[in-house]
Amino acid sequence: MTDLYAVFGNPIAHSKSPLIHAAFARQTGQDLDYRAILAPMDGFAASLRDFIAAGGRGANVTVPFKEAAFRLATRLSPRATLAGAVNTLLISAGEILGDNTDGAGMMRDITVNLGCPIEGRRVLLLGAGGAARGVIGPLLDARPQALVVANRTEAKAQALANAFAHLGPISGSGFAQLAGQSFDLVIDATSASLGGADGDMPPLPEGLFATGSLAYSMMYGKETAFLRFARMQGAGQIAEGLGMLVEQAAEAFHLWRGVRPDVVPVMDMLRGA
Repeated sequence: MTDLYAVFGNPIAHSKSPLIHAAFARQTGQDLDYRAILAPMDGFAASLRDFIAAGGRGANVTVPFKEAAFRLATRLSPRATLAGAVNTLLISAGEILGDNTDGAGMMRDITVNLGCPIEGRRVLLLGAGGAARGVIGPLLDARPQALVVANRTEAKAQALANAFAHLGPISGSGFAQLAGQSFDLVIDATSASLGGADGDMPPLPEGLFATGSLAYSMMYGKETAFLRFARMQGAGQIAEGLGMLVEQAAEAFHLWRGVRPDVVPVMDMLRGA
C-alpha cells in the first residue's frame, strides 16, 4: 500500500516539496504519495486530523503553521524544542513526533555543498524571527568564533541571543552597531527576504564581508536585494537557499523512510527547471 505524505501551508501552490520528494522516492525506490495541502489560516489542526485519518504517515509544515505544528505535536525532538517551531511531522502509532530540519538542512548546504566551514569563523545572522531561531542551535554546535544576531529591533536580537547564550558565543545587535565589524559568513533570515520583497533590505553598513566570505540567503529562486548588496560589497561567494530547501527535505525524508537520498541530482533538476 502506497504511504501518504504531504506538505501543509498557506499559500502552498508554489511549493517545490512535491517535486523534491517525488524525485527522492524514485531515486531510493520508495513507494509513497506526496501531496501539497492548502490548510485554511484557522484550520491547520483540522486539516492535519483529516490527513491522519486518511492514513497520513508524515508531513512537512511551512509558513504560517510551524508554531501550530509545534503545539500539536505529542512529542518533540530536541532540535524542535530548541527552535520553538516544527517543520516535519512523523505520525506513528497514535503519536505525532515534531521535528525541525531547517537548521540541519542549512548547515549541510553551507558546509558540504558550498564548502564553507563554520568552526572558528565569525558569523552574522540577519533577522530575529522564527527562521533565525531555527538555525541558531546548529550554528553554535559548529563552534564559530562568534555568532552575532542583528535585527531592526535591537532588543529582539538581544533577547534571542540571551535565549541561546548557554550554547556558545552569541550576541545580539542592531544594524547600526555592526559598523566596523566584518564576518566570514553572513546569513539573511529577515522577513523581508523570506517574503520575497525586492529592494527591501536591512540598512546594513558597508564593510561587513571579510575576504573570501560567503553571503547566504534563505530565500530561493531569485537574487535578493541582500545578495546584490553582498556582490557589490565584495563577498567572496554568493548563494541562495535552494540547497537548504532540498537538504531540509532530505533530512525529513530520512526521518520518514530511514534512507538518505542524494540531493545533487535533485538540485540540478530544480535549477534546470
